[in-house]
Amino acid sequence: MGTIPLALTLTLVLLAVLGFITPSVWSLNPDDPNVCSHWESYAVTVQESYAHPFDQVYYTRCTDILNWFKCTRHRISYKTAYRRGVRTMYRRRSQCCPGYFERGDMCVPLCSEECTHGRCVSPDTCQCEPGWGGLDCSSGCQSDFWGPHCSNRCQCQNGGKCNPITGACVCTDGYQGWRCEEPCEPGYYGKACHLTCQCLNGATCHHQTGECICSLGYSGAFCAERCPSGSHGQQCEQSCSCQNGGTCHHISGECSCPAGWTGSVCAQPCQVGKYGINCSKDCSCLNGGLCDHVAGQCQCTAGYSGRRCQEECPAGWYGPQCSLRCDCRNGAKCYHINGACLCDTGFKGPQCQERFCPPGLYGLICDKYCPCNASNTVSCHPLSGECTCTAGWAGLYCNETCPPGYHGDGCRLPCSCSHGADCHGVTGACVCAPGYMGDDCSSLCPSGLYGPSCSFTCSCHNHAPCSPIDGSCSCREGWQGVDCSTLCSSGSWGLGCNQSCLCANGAACDPMDGVCTCSPGWRGEHCLLPCPDGMYGLECRGRCDCSHGDGCDHVTGFCRCLAGWTGIRCDSVCPQGLWGPNCSVTCSCQNRGSCSPEDGTCVCTPGYRGTSCKRICSPGFYGHRCSQSCPQCVHSPGSCHHVTGHCDCLSGFYGSLCNQVCFSGSYGKGCSEICLCTNNGTCNHIDGSCQCFPGWIGEDCSHSTYVSLCLSLSLSLSLSLSLCRCPLGFYGRDCTEVCRCQNGGNCDHKTGQCSCLTGFIGTSCEQKCPPGTFGHGCQQLCDCMNNATCDYVTGTCYCSIGYKGIRCDQGEENRHTTQQTQNVLDQIYLFQCTGSAMSSQVTVKFLCSEFQQKKYKPPNSCRSSRKGYNVLQRHLATGSPDVTRIFPEHICLSFIGYYQNVSLGCDKTVGT
Repeated sequence: MGTIPLALTLTLVLLAVLGFITPSVWSLNPDDPNVCSHWESYAVTVQESYAHPFDQVYYTRCTDILNWFKCTRHRISYKTAYRRGVRTMYRRRSQCCPGYFERGDMCVPLCSEECTHGRCVSPDTCQCEPGWGGLDCSSGCQSDFWGPHCSNRCQCQNGGKCNPITGACVCTDGYQGWRCEEPCEPGYYGKACHLTCQCLNGATCHHQTGECICSLGYSGAFCAERCPSGSHGQQCEQSCSCQNGGTCHHISGECSCPAGWTGSVCAQPCQVGKYGINCSKDCSCLNGGLCDHVAGQCQCTAGYSGRRCQEECPAGWYGPQCSLRCDCRNGAKCYHINGACLCDTGFKGPQCQERFCPPGLYGLICDKYCPCNASNTVSCHPLSGECTCTAGWAGLYCNETCPPGYHGDGCRLPCSCSHGADCHGVTGACVCAPGYMGDDCSSLCPSGLYGPSCSFTCSCHNHAPCSPIDGSCSCREGWQGVDCSTLCSSGSWGLGCNQSCLCANGAACDPMDGVCTCSPGWRGEHCLLPCPDGMYGLECRGRCDCSHGDGCDHVTGFCRCLAGWTGIRCDSVCPQGLWGPNCSVTCSCQNRGSCSPEDGTCVCTPGYRGTSCKRICSPGFYGHRCSQSCPQCVHSPGSCHHVTGHCDCLSGFYGSLCNQVCFSGSYGKGCSEICLCTNNGTCNHIDGSCQCFPGWIGEDCSHSTYVSLCLSLSLSLSLSLSLCRCPLGFYGRDCTEVCRCQNGGNCDHKTGQCSCLTGFIGTSCEQKCPPGTFGHGCQQLCDCMNNATCDYVTGTCYCSIGYKGIRCDQGEENRHTTQQTQNVLDQIYLFQCTGSAMSSQVTVKFLCSEFQQKKYKPPNSCRSSRKGYNVLQRHLATGSPDVTRIFPEHICLSFIGYYQNVSLGCDKTVGT
């Protein structure tokens, strides 16, 4: 009988050792740095032996004569029986460290935010692809950075931007080279230095804009024009200093003098005797005449005329240029130089105006009467009697008027009137024909006047001249109509509007000279040529300013954006949802996928795939490009969610791998349902059905089945003991209060106060020991080293990888299970009892759901390595063998029970 507990103890030890050292097949690679390990408990079903009590009848001698001095006696004896029991064992369990989940035999990191353009390299840490940054790799690099996580600074110069992925520089207009450090080579400009300069006459063009920088002496957009007259040098900004009509060289500014001038600025006339270009010709004037230094024309001295001053003044004229009329009378001659009169015989005086004979007489002795008409006669000759008529009269006796074309004294002076005009016979004054004026009628009417005496005003418009004779209008080029007020009709030009315009592409034709004024975007004599690449607008003066364009419209300057770009300057990426030329095509990507602005290729959001992102990831994959494998979901109807990778847990389970049962008090899908079980009933984590605590029934365990079994027990030797105890899980008057103790804590059947198991604290034993403490009341401090964790119940150290020892203070050389087995064995509280104490054993059955038995041994014959509970027994160390004194409140009745008070030596069986 005394060997049964020893055999039971050895059986437990053997089962614990075998259960611990039996190798398990782990799926995780323990060498993976992301694999962590911990000790976990697990239950095993074993067959255990125990002492089963039975009523043994035996006979003793006594004074009972009727039974032949033999009395029947009863005593409680024990025999070995076997039953199935559940044992808690411990083993080392490998699992992914926090922030990691299983994938095959490896632990891969888990990022709460999807790494859009990168991959997850550690918990909640993305390693971005080149050109992307941000916590989830969803932000493109800023303009000055490139590469993974945008960690590299761009090296581009002169405003160049670098490719966010490769770092290659995209140079601004006018620059080239690996870092955009070199301007375009001469003759090229613009984007990538691909545009050819259009400059002429040796001009250079700006490497960015293509603007021509003209050589000396040239101007214009393409330096095709020489400097205008009066300017020279760079940009034609210097003024010429040439005088007297001299012209300067458009490059050097050197003066080219006109005829008659010399000197550096043409300020000096030719010296006397010279004339012409460079004063290279000799003058040929006679009679002291001077020649003009410009044309060589002779300026004659007084009394001479002619091209070379070789002729004396004609009769009746004298003086400079023979411009003075002689005033000699009576046939006297005047000197051609100063006009002095040489009188004929019979006359005297400065002008030969005095006669020697008295008036009316003539002859040698003045004895004859003059025959002249006295009223028309100035005088008669004092010798011959010849009549000298007054102006306007002629004839032998001055009785005839002057014939047409003549006037004056003796009608000898020819009229000087032009254009068929008549002159007055006396004065010679001209009577002009219509349209002429002036003393000699040689001048046409002034502009705007016509007719006799130019007394009528012309009605012609637009600067058209009118006929001075009749006032008819002669329209200028580009005008028509009686008064020249109407422009030539469209398509015609010139005098009489009889020329046809040759201008194309909507160009305007000048009605006067037919010159084409091109409409914006065209050039050339007849506006047949479009503006050259990079230019646009009126006279092609505008320069295209497009960032990502294939040139601009030569008329409007609107940029022709490359596919994927928009905006006035093609500097904006297509808005979300649009792509292609001018962003005119709508993206066909579904499920919030974005498309490439250039070619419309869909970039799917995590969880989707296909050309239009309409298909979800294949089973077993999720995330960006469906490139991530789903974790091994334990309790799940299928693979993980195609977007997040989260497992879709079956009812009753939760966790990233669906490997954790719902917390106590919850059940169902997502553990979102609240259990309705009352009175310490436990609910099924899958469907929420209640498993009631003993003494309660009903769907929610709200109906009590407790029957008070308090009895009054009279024992022999006049010892009376009242036995009454609440069933497990109840306390208070009539045991109506439900214990609130958690984690296996026992509650006082009177007050309900919880007595926590080792490793738990709190009024309801709801808290595990804080980190660093363990044991009863959490009053013991952990002594583990090297970041090891200690068991909150036993204080056993769980070493980090690479360490071993009770305190994890030793480096681990190789991985064995010997020490681990010893650690588990140390957690099993073993006790051995010796001697004959088994004859003083008391067995009490408790009212519980599984009718388990608990055995109490008097501890004076027992020894234990430590106090507390083991997996099978509870050992007491109070030092008293009197069970009725030690645990009076624990002695309750089951449906069949026994009681023996060893110290009193009585024998009493009480049953229900």
